[in-house]
Amino acid sequence: MAAAALSFLTASAQQSLWDISEYESVKVNPDRTVTFCVSAPKAVKVEVVGDFGSASLAEGEKGVWSCTTGPLESELYNFRFYVDDLPYNDPGNTYVQRDISNLMHYFIVPGNPGDLYSVGDVPHGTVSRVWYHSDVLGKDRRMAVYTPAGYETSGNKRYPVLYLLHGMGGDEEAWLCTGRAAQIMDNLIAKGEAVPMIVVMTNGCTKHQAAPGESVEGNFRPYNSGSSDTSFEAHFKDVISFVDGRYRTVRKSSSRAIAGLSMGGGHSYWISMNYPKTFDYVGLFSAAVRLRTAKDGIAPEMYEDVDAKLDRLFANDPKLYYIAIGKDDFLFNENKAYREKLDSKGYRYVYFESEGGHVWRNWRIYLADFARRLFK
Repeated sequence: MAAAALSFLTASAQQSLWDISEYESVKVNPDRTVTFCVSAPKAVKVEVVGDFGSASLAEGEKGVWSCTTGPLESELYNFRFYVDDLPYNDPGNTYVQRDISNLMHYFIVPGNPGDLYSVGDVPHGTVSRVWYHSDVLGKDRRMAVYTPAGYETSGNKRYPVLYLLHGMGGDEEAWLCTGRAAQIMDNLIAKGEAVPMIVVMTNGCTKHQAAPGESVEGNFRPYNSGSSDTSFEAHFKDVISFVDGRYRTVRKSSSRAIAGLSMGGGHSYWISMNYPKTFDYVGLFSAAVRLRTAKDGIAPEMYEDVDAKLDRLFANDPKLYYIAIGKDDFLFNENKAYREKLDSKGYRYVYFESEGGHVWRNWRIYLADFARRLFK
């Protein structure tokens, strides 16, 4: 037994050069149908479930199950196999995205908008994970920063900045992983549809320093958490100060944008109101814009005097105040009420209503549309 264990450990410690699946787990066909395969020789039932729908697989040779969908629209799709009703990620498929604590396979159907989410044959920006110190929170924290292609060799050129915030349960990796932010920005900039900009992706949960496994906190379990006690909003001045000190930014409101999805949309809502002369571009994607109270927060005044703060923000005439949401989003009515409030005050904003609900498919579309409008 000891010899067998040692043999296994020795083998598993080696590079997996030949441990390659004999089948292709997912294949996007030229006619935009998609073929799924998975090895489950002892299974009774195998299904695939994704944001395209669901389908049953049929067993073939050597216990490999397969099926082919009908033609799918161009998009990035997530999916998971279910073997005898239990969720199963195929070890032969290395293309996995993490959304909070869920691991999902994905594929992209070419076309529009799928090509925007793919790695194109274009100049590529650089994504860095950097640490900054927040005096407000009294801790070091991690953020992800995208710099556009050519930044490193552009001499003294300065760039505008988009601060891009995730939703509840996410972290500084969310927009890069499931949101495909780097690919979207690379492709938009290469086509001349967006100006070259720096994109800063922070961690909206102030309880943690960084994404799971990326700090001294170790491999804690991701969970549906966020900051709703003013701590994130209050510390955001530390974020801006760090970015302006480390990167060649244009340090004025006309070259700063802030946007976020869901909880991050709520953070963008509050930050833009509390720093009314800091951002000329504000994006609320499926935003949680409900009124909050923070009696025990570190800066409860940030959630007070909403009408007066909103008046000060719009008195500075922001270049773009952007609201986007899906027709089936559970926050739709909340956003409708907020738009009615803006309408009653005569405040200008751009509204984008899409199909669907509170999903990454919509947020990727909103990011692309918002980015095209910035700093022009």
